[in-house]
Amino acid sequence: MRTAKITRATAETSIEVEIDLDGTGAYDNKTGVGFFDHMLDQLSRHALIDMKVRAEGDLHIDDHHTVEDTGIALGQALRQALGDKKGIRRYGACHLAMDDAQVRCALDLSARPFLICNLDFRSSKIGTFDTELVQEFFQALATHGGITLHIDRIHGHNAHHVAEAAFKAVARALREAVEPDPRRSDAIPSTKGAL
Repeated sequence: MRTAKITRATAETSIEVEIDLDGTGAYDNKTGVGFFDHMLDQLSRHALIDMKVRAEGDLHIDDHHTVEDTGIALGQALRQALGDKKGIRRYGACHLAMDDAQVRCALDLSARPFLICNLDFRSSKIGTFDTELVQEFFQALATHGGITLHIDRIHGHNAHHVAEAAFKAVARALREAVEPDPRRSDAIPSTKGAL
């Protein structure tokens, strides 16, 4: 079973994440940050990863700790659910269009975390949500999930569309990378023999 449950508690947040990599994209995400919940729903739905997130954070300060710590917990859950990564495709990529926005994502479940995030939002806010938190989430996800993650805005001026296209592109690339490879279901996808 490629599932995981992570609980993370700090003085700033309390997070619970449950995922199933072989799900149907069912989601139940409640973080107290409406736009972020919408993005997590997109991530789950388009990656076909069942996801349940419960987060309570210091939202009276701002959304930063809740968003970042959710990314940490989700990255840890992905790493745990993938186990030794035997039989996965490992790599994923997607060019995704959403209205005016086009975002490209390429990723490698390499255990070598690295983030390149060139979304260059033209607005600092989406409603009350700080657009800089999109990168904070992906940084936490990449670092704690052991993901080399590249995300680039090709086109787009509407910040909501750019952010949503980014989450969907990451989701589609992640879906591809975690899928079992029918040609090498018994092997670690690396010449080193470990990831």
